[in-house]
Amino acid sequence: MREFVEFEILNADLFQYQLVKWGNKFDNFIVLNSNRQNTSPHLYQEYDLMAAVNSISSINNSNDHCFENLKNFNKITKDWIFGYLSYDLKNEIESLHSSNFDGIGFEKLYFFVPRYVFILKKNVLRIEYCKNISSANEINNIYYQIISFKINENRDKVHLDRIKQKFTKNEYINAVEKIKIHIIKGDIYELNLCQEFYIENIEIKPEIIYQRLNTISPSPFSCYMRNFDKYLLCSSPERFLTKRKQKIISQPIKGTIHRSEDIIKDKELMLFLQNNEKEKAENIMIVDLVRNDLSRTAKIGSVNVEELCKIYSFGQVHQMISTISSEIDKANYDIIDLLKTTFPMGSMTGAPKIRAMELIEKFEKTKRGIYSGSVGYISPSKDFDFNVIIRSILYNCSNKYVSFTAGSAITNQSVAEDEYNECILKADAMIKALTL
Repeated sequence: MREFVEFEILNADLFQYQLVKWGNKFDNFIVLNSNRQNTSPHLYQEYDLMAAVNSISSINNSNDHCFENLKNFNKITKDWIFGYLSYDLKNEIESLHSSNFDGIGFEKLYFFVPRYVFILKKNVLRIEYCKNISSANEINNIYYQIISFKINENRDKVHLDRIKQKFTKNEYINAVEKIKIHIIKGDIYELNLCQEFYIENIEIKPEIIYQRLNTISPSPFSCYMRNFDKYLLCSSPERFLTKRKQKIISQPIKGTIHRSEDIIKDKELMLFLQNNEKEKAENIMIVDLVRNDLSRTAKIGSVNVEELCKIYSFGQVHQMISTISSEIDKANYDIIDLLKTTFPMGSMTGAPKIRAMELIEKFEKTKRGIYSGSVGYISPSKDFDFNVIIRSILYNCSNKYVSFTAGSAITNQSVAEDEYNECILKADAMIKALTL
């Protein structure tokens, strides 16, 4: 059983910075930060910020049966569980493989029961602890340790010329043209083609880079995660899947345009995206895929498109987001079945999903690993919320390797150079976080 202590937080932005600094010393540490972007009921999250610190027990799998093992772990755990699903779990779900280079090396799956759970809602911070392990006095001491951290103005930065790309511009354009041939032949309708940006033999301070990234691109599904020697610095605007009681919600993003500091121009860009038939077609294709995925675990007749191609604005881009919901057929499915039957998310694969993933392996040059996977939590009441790992910097401090990836959706209407430029636009926040 967990007890809790509550505190009043006067400056939430400062506190989340201090929390990341304090928690970074633990091998298992996750912060899920909504940046208080709860302006829409569809983007709404239960908490402004959540954090899981230190591990009481955990499950990790590099072999098969990951979802079954997670299902068993979740059944016996009457507590919070935090962790991630890597894109390469696709190989367990379908008859697929991944043999491309991986410079980071996250495992396929990792979940843990945290020693401490931090929940910030409005200005109230709740720290939950296991009373047979910790005490209220210990929690008070932890709180005062956290708020004693000073803002670090360290401006160490990476030189721009150290950032390399796995694709040249011409190689990416050629890959797009080859994918369009598959579309014309009827193999697929849409494919998300990604390219890796990377830095070798580099040491960074991930907690500082994360703060820069979160300042440049504050997003509703931001995340900082340390998993032993591997780090995720995430500014994702996209939700993969959430469960609230019996209701399931998925919110795929397809459709992106840059923002302008000029208010009138920014409005024009947003309207251009809203009326762009190509972008809407991309989004609707993925909506159909998600509807089909959700129907596999839904009560008959419960799958519903609540919002179609709605425009949401974030720090650097406008995005086209749709919201699809269902009600779980609880009598026949476990909540882990919800994750397995919808993973990986269609917005990061294309359609049809299996053939798209086969071609992704053929045309991309690196293993995605945790990129386009998901990180999130399962609550004691078995609700959950998981993001889509995009707009993210990955770091392996043992290998001294930094990686970030960006992609675009290829359809028969795609202009190859435009798709390449969309990747550069999406990579911009990560480049700035590393170099400014």
